[in-house]
Amino acid sequence: MFFYLSQFLSFLAMPLTIILILIIGGAIFLRKKWGKKSLWTGIFLLLFFTNPFLSNLALLAWEPEFKDFKEIENHEIGIVLTGVTNLSKTAYDRTFFNKGADRITHALQLYRMGKIKKIFITGGQGLNPVNPQSEAELLQRFLLMTGVPESDVLIEDQSKNTAQNAAFTKAFLKQRNISTDQEFILITSAFHMSRAKGCFDKAGLKTQTFPVDYYSHDIKYDIPSLIYPAANSLTFWDKLIKEWLGIAMYKVAGYI
Repeated sequence: MFFYLSQFLSFLAMPLTIILILIIGGAIFLRKKWGKKSLWTGIFLLLFFTNPFLSNLALLAWEPEFKDFKEIENHEIGIVLTGVTNLSKTAYDRTFFNKGADRITHALQLYRMGKIKKIFITGGQGLNPVNPQSEAELLQRFLLMTGVPESDVLIEDQSKNTAQNAAFTKAFLKQRNISTDQEFILITSAFHMSRAKGCFDKAGLKTQTFPVDYYSHDIKYDIPSLIYPAANSLTFWDKLIKEWLGIAMYKVAGYI
């Protein structure tokens, strides 16, 4: 129920949803004074949310700075959160990635540099899966194909959200008598790090964050960035607003 409520609220808060309601409502009631205001408000918001310069500023303000690999001290385990594979396409001899492959490729880099000795992957299939494999399995397959020994890859493949990632990770470690008092490297997308860190803190697992998979980029003061509307800017705002709502819902539920 919590998941569906969160998804519904996210849908209502999506910029595109709000813009469509304002523009369609304004077009239908154009003869009324408030109808014209609604239409022009919708047009203004469309221009605002499709401006790439503004969406990038919002992302830069939200996403934490990335950390140099040399800054990271050696740890036993790096914890990777899933949400980066294409579960809608089933294959058994490869792993299809969506945006966010940095989560596993940067974990692999940390492993190769000796910054972590084992990679722990947490994440199942989510709701209504069409792929019988879990994300953790798919990422484990990728690591094994790169030559990482199976003994150095741990997976938890039952969790369906970030709160469960943290809770199920702690349960997994305890079941295998792996110390939960040590500090772990937490690897996830920069925009998602605040919620992830909060969940792992709530679960009682000490972590050092290693944000990856950035949506923001260095500021550019050129004509396309400042003026041209971009469809992906709407996507970025959608992602940010969903994340902010998710954090609010998690606080209400006591997950962080």
